[in-house]
Amino acid sequence: MPNSSSMRASSPSADSITGLNRQPQVVIVVGGASGIGRAAAGLLLQRGARVVCVDRNEAAVVRTSRELDPEARSVIPLVADVTNPPSIRQAVQATLDRWGYCHSLVNCAGITGTTNIRSHEVELDDFDRVLAVNLRGALVVSKSILPVFVSQHYGRLLHIASIAGKEGNAGMVSYSASKAGLIGMVKSMGKEYAQDGITVNALAPAVIRTDLVEMMPEEQVNYMTTRIPMGRIGTLQEAAELIAWIISPAASFTTGFTFDLSGGRATY
Repeated sequence: MPNSSSMRASSPSADSITGLNRQPQVVIVVGGASGIGRAAAGLLLQRGARVVCVDRNEAAVVRTSRELDPEARSVIPLVADVTNPPSIRQAVQATLDRWGYCHSLVNCAGITGTTNIRSHEVELDDFDRVLAVNLRGALVVSKSILPVFVSQHYGRLLHIASIAGKEGNAGMVSYSASKAGLIGMVKSMGKEYAQDGITVNALAPAVIRTDLVEMMPEEQVNYMTTRIPMGRIGTLQEAAELIAWIISPAASFTTGFTFDLSGGRATY
């Protein structure tokens, strides 16, 4: 068992963490213009955070930011795309230029690709597109923010995964594979940065009523919903509440973990 001095030596400075947490929370929400990202941004604002809403849809992210914060005191809308690494790096730098630090990043960017088809019907271009956003994009986001967190000796990085990444959804092989890869990425990152005052976690929702779900075939949504023991779809408010806790200073001893938000569907 390690002695107490070696344990202290491997831990980040308590003073640096306390000092940073005296400041208002600054949170970057990638994919913040709609769905889970917008819900999380709204709740965080209500609780006093400063939020940077990042999205590739300029009109949507500007509209969302104005609706959440009409006086533009605590929200910055930024246009960036996880498939374009320089744009994400610029969004992180813009956050630092505005507020000087960043406590947390929530990555909600994701697409389903073509669904309700069997694997042999999947187009390779569609598969590549889904992985480019959901998996490669998650790495792009991580590479952009982790050096900031390391320099601060503090940070909370949360990626939105899916129950499909744990169990696999029939008719969604591209999406399921991308989210399974994301869960594996989070496990690795959580271990790598565990002694830097940084947590890296994932959230695995089942069906949540979002625009993304609304665009899916009804058969696909019904298939996923019938597998939920609670017999209902999750709400955006439920997702936002769990996100707010995971990226809070209070959630300090969980990293490399995938949180369940599935109404009892998840079995591990």
